[in-house]
Amino acid sequence: MLHPNDIEVRLGFDHIRRKLENFCLSGLGVSRVGEMQFMSDRETVFTQLTQTLEFKQIFERSENFPSSHYLDSRGLLQKASIEGNYLDESEFLQFAYSLQTILDCIAFLTKSKEAYPTLFALTESVSVDKRLVAQILQVIDDTGTVKDNASAELGRIRKRLREEEGKIRKLVDQAYRHAISQQWVPEGAIPTIREGRLVIPILAEHKRRMKGFILDESATGQTVFMEPTEALEANNEIRDLVHAQKREIVRILKELTNALRVSLFDIEAAVNFLGQLDFIRAKAKLALELNADLPVVSERQVVRWMKARHPILLLTLKGKREIIPLDIELSDDNRMLLVSGPNAGGKSVCLKTVGLLQYMLQCGLLVSASADSQAGIFNDIFIDIGDQQSIENDLSTYSSHLKNMRFFLEHAGKNSLILMDELGAGTDPDFGGAIAESILHGLLNKQVWGVATTHYNNLKLFAEKHVGIRNAAMRFDEENLTPLYLLEIGKPGSSFALEIAEKTGLPERTLFEAKELVGKELMGFESLVRTLEKEKSELSDRVTNLEKKERELKALLSKYDSLTHELESKKKEIINKAKVEANALLRETNKEIEKTIRHIRENQAERKETLKVRKNLQELSKKVEQEPEIKKEKAVAGVINTGDRVRIIGQDGSGVVLSVKGKNATVQFGDLKSTIAVTRLEKLGTKSTTDVSRKPVSTGIKLHEKQAQFNPTLDIRGKRVEEVIPVLEQFLDNAILLGHGEIKILHGKGEGVLRKVVREHLRKYKQVASAADEHVDRGGDGITVVVLK
Repeated sequence: MLHPNDIEVRLGFDHIRRKLENFCLSGLGVSRVGEMQFMSDRETVFTQLTQTLEFKQIFERSENFPSSHYLDSRGLLQKASIEGNYLDESEFLQFAYSLQTILDCIAFLTKSKEAYPTLFALTESVSVDKRLVAQILQVIDDTGTVKDNASAELGRIRKRLREEEGKIRKLVDQAYRHAISQQWVPEGAIPTIREGRLVIPILAEHKRRMKGFILDESATGQTVFMEPTEALEANNEIRDLVHAQKREIVRILKELTNALRVSLFDIEAAVNFLGQLDFIRAKAKLALELNADLPVVSERQVVRWMKARHPILLLTLKGKREIIPLDIELSDDNRMLLVSGPNAGGKSVCLKTVGLLQYMLQCGLLVSASADSQAGIFNDIFIDIGDQQSIENDLSTYSSHLKNMRFFLEHAGKNSLILMDELGAGTDPDFGGAIAESILHGLLNKQVWGVATTHYNNLKLFAEKHVGIRNAAMRFDEENLTPLYLLEIGKPGSSFALEIAEKTGLPERTLFEAKELVGKELMGFESLVRTLEKEKSELSDRVTNLEKKERELKALLSKYDSLTHELESKKKEIINKAKVEANALLRETNKEIEKTIRHIRENQAERKETLKVRKNLQELSKKVEQEPEIKKEKAVAGVINTGDRVRIIGQDGSGVVLSVKGKNATVQFGDLKSTIAVTRLEKLGTKSTTDVSRKPVSTGIKLHEKQAQFNPTLDIRGKRVEEVIPVLEQFLDNAILLGHGEIKILHGKGEGVLRKVVREHLRKYKQVASAADEHVDRGGDGITVVVLK
């Protein structure tokens, strides 16, 4: 049950309907949007939500789902259902295209049934005979004309018609040349058609001189249009053939309509299927624009909206202002929430967000909240929002509110969701607050679910003392007196009435008297609320700053680990190189020493001297095999410039300065570039001989292997947007590295999402000279051709 009758207008759902209608491709989908209604059956709701989610995934994956010829054929079917009626050529052509679209949709969903099982289930009750489409297209050409070969009789008639038309053109042409020679024809005039017959324009003063029949005259009467006598019989023959052609076409169309009428039941089901797809497609389009998702649809009642954004605000302010998301939760222990805070602080938006998201969900629409949100399915949604006064029914604003409260108390239950804006407002605050408190107590006893907004302190105290209801506040910046639009559950909010009044410029004397009239007790309560809110805000800011510093620290640690790993790699490389050189030197030395020993032996040296030489050789060998000590190069004084060798103070590894900008320098440590403050660097003695303007590239056999394995065409069809960017960057880097002048990116057509992502990313590359669509014969806008500088 819904209350009041105009609940959709009060929640803003009428805007959602209009948006959906604009996304529909045909009247079939628009009709479905009009028939869409609030549902309370969980299985039905979940099925429709899943259908929409699957279609949204089709868009996100840029799959080529059929999106043309979504034609509303219901009128044609009704026309064809009546015996004796027939569809004309253009209607048959539209109908054939529509049936072909249905067949294409069925083929797509059958092929992708594992990816989109809920959408595939829609095809199980649809049956379209392909032969019917072929039969129509065999008779009607793509211009909406019955083909010559539709029947032998039609072919014969049209052949004779062409012959007679050629004959009459020759006759008229002869008469026209004669009239020209006699100067009976107005200057520049040529033969034309009047009443379906070929005629010659003749000056009125010469009409008696030419044999023939006057069929028409010009507006001025100075020219008459005459059919030459010799063309009369041929024109009559053409008229007979035209009528015969028309009769034969009608016969063919009736025969085709009769064939269609036999399958009318199946075709109606197929057209209904196309309408369903159009409707689901529109819902998926809306979900993309809202960045909507499917929450967890619980079997029990729960309201847990996480990062929820009001759909209408999101559509209206998209690209203009950031929408602050809302977190709100109702549970079995706390089914009601009482929201308080200053005017224009977001209380009503919070209320309407809860109501509109729940209403959208139970109409089968994905909602603008995160996927970890949870929602139950309610039997009733009752709202009391806005001014419902009525002169005709003798209702004031407060009376209309009370009438709604009576309805809630009479009809609400455990499966009802109630939303009440400015509860108790519109009358004497003392009496209004008391009545509102009593209403809240009655609704709590009925265990309803709901959200209410208020400024009344007695209601805030009521929520603190009673089980099943909690206070909540819209946060407010007390220093700048501006709303923060953040909902904080667990404490009441202050109205900040006196502070806002002071900001607007009310006299100090007036404000002082107001404070005196309010009383110390109430001022103390408001002061306590504001103090709690201020402390909460300060604590939140501290937490935010700590989180930011923690992220910065992690980034620095990651950078330090990267640099350390690079330096260790360089160190090992230097050590290994030194070992190789030492071993080579050792081998050469061994050869020389062995040669010397042989020489000594040959000269009969003493054995003692020989052993001594060998011992010295072994000691030298052990010394060379030990890891050499790397001496730290001394730093030199001087200004650090581009091309200088430098190192970070306190570390061993060195790098080359690529550029110096102000107080920072960009340094190349092997393959790693890093921007470091100049004060953290020290200059080394020798200057680098490396050309710093050149980017290090792979050389030798690896480059040849990369060139051989590189494919200048990248196929990203079927990939998600987040998968595309890394693949595209790697592809572009390889193409630039290998010096390719032109590459191609195959992204498909679809809805154009991947094409847009690719084009936007290409603009970031200075090496890209141009990016354009492929020739239409070779793929058109489904392929982007990139020319590299």
